[in-house]
Amino acid sequence: MNKLDTSNSNNYEYITKHLEIHILGGIKTNKLESLRITLSIQKLKQENILRHTLDLYNDNQVEKFVRKVAERLEIGTSIVRRTLQEVTKELENYRFLLLQEYEEANKPFIKELSATEEKEAITFLKRKDLLTKTNEFIGKSGVIGERTNRLLMYLIFTSRKTNNPLHCISLGSSGVGKTHLQSKVSELIPEEDKVEITVLSANAFYYFNRTELQHKLILIEDLDGAESVLYPLRELQSKKRIIKTVVHKDARGNTKTIHLTVEGPVSVAGCTTQESIYEDNSNRSFLLYIDESQEQDSRIMNYQRLISAGKINEDQEHKSRELLKDVQRVLKPIKVINPFAEYLELPQSVFKPRRTNSHYLQFIEAITFYKQYQREQQVNEETGEVFIETTIEDIKQANELIIEVLLRKSDTINGATRNYLESLKKHLTVEKESTFTALEIRKKLKVKKTTQWRYHQQLMDNYYIKKVKIKGENLNRYEVTNPNEYKELEEAISKSLQECIIKINRSNVPKCSTIKVEQITKTKTAS
Repeated sequence: MNKLDTSNSNNYEYITKHLEIHILGGIKTNKLESLRITLSIQKLKQENILRHTLDLYNDNQVEKFVRKVAERLEIGTSIVRRTLQEVTKELENYRFLLLQEYEEANKPFIKELSATEEKEAITFLKRKDLLTKTNEFIGKSGVIGERTNRLLMYLIFTSRKTNNPLHCISLGSSGVGKTHLQSKVSELIPEEDKVEITVLSANAFYYFNRTELQHKLILIEDLDGAESVLYPLRELQSKKRIIKTVVHKDARGNTKTIHLTVEGPVSVAGCTTQESIYEDNSNRSFLLYIDESQEQDSRIMNYQRLISAGKINEDQEHKSRELLKDVQRVLKPIKVINPFAEYLELPQSVFKPRRTNSHYLQFIEAITFYKQYQREQQVNEETGEVFIETTIEDIKQANELIIEVLLRKSDTINGATRNYLESLKKHLTVEKESTFTALEIRKKLKVKKTTQWRYHQQLMDNYYIKKVKIKGENLNRYEVTNPNEYKELEEAISKSLQECIIKINRSNVPKCSTIKVEQITKTKTAS
């Protein structure tokens, strides 16, 4: 039998007893309804060559070409027609092979855990000091400093597997490591569970398969480069689905209206320097402010030096990453019930308390979900639904981690201005000064004049600083109105959260009618 030679991807060959055919430029795999090719055809050992472009699925074109070849090359039409039919069949089969190879190459990688890997991951999840150990392994994987932020981010990413995922936005100045933190923590999430976006059009978002994004982590390197997708992302976050209506022509040419639906839920993470611009997105997210202290600078630069000197144990980092990824793989979807939820009240100082309250409760559920191998599975006798319950310990750990988030949510100034004010207070305390000039602080904190002017404008508008006059001086001096205001706010939030725990301890929380899963299994076995 004659075979199609595809060894040269730009020049396929098909040679029979009578004819020699070359398909130039290969074939396209994106339009299965046509088979358009450019070919050259000639009789064996002759120089008379006919070149032509045609669609092998278009019968009229093929018939005209058959007659043209027969006339030009002086050969029977039946031979030409049979040869073109054979070539068409060979090209069809080869195109299906190419499509199959493409699908295999682009099939999402899903790692099958070995019995040993699964056992190790489950043993890890059963540890009593699970959150502490998790944070330790995140550090061993190569995430330097940011102890609270990195654990918060990991738990937020874990919540993608629940029905109410959390979202986060990393905020900080340019070059402080926002993207680095997000990318390093996202390395601890299995590849099959995340979608990384650099640039994506809003329309492209609606052409994912219906369930392709379900329970996925969507990572946006820079929110400034993804403005077009922020609206559909917000809809996915709030409504857990997006729907677009488009006009479509069917095979008969009739115009119809169809609905493109992409299902959630999803967990979304992004980075930006511009907090105020993305207020709609930040309202739906945990705001994680990057540590810009000199101590963190020292830790990162020391790590960079150790890498350059070849003194970092890369094998240990790899093993830590793989273990935490395996931990993610063994977590199973299960409902979480918080029997203490009605006793959990946020401080009155928190802005937009409705949404923040929802985030607070979801974060507690995320911790319980992460500890699912330490909880007994129960079944609601009325609905038959399997669930696990939140404990007081989960709430205490959530309170410790979330206090900084609540503190920022209670602040009347944005994060960058708050960081400037706290650095300013620290400088005044060290220097034992009560007043300062803009120039003095600008030099000490290395802040641009225009940036400092914006900070001062916001601080004066909210009465955090005020202008003061000193006799004999023509300089503008400023004074911090209440150096302890942030500490007082933190203490008020801590006290409020602690009061919730006291209320829970005093209460006798009723439980719904439940039965343990093990009891059901034993009953079925006995019967």
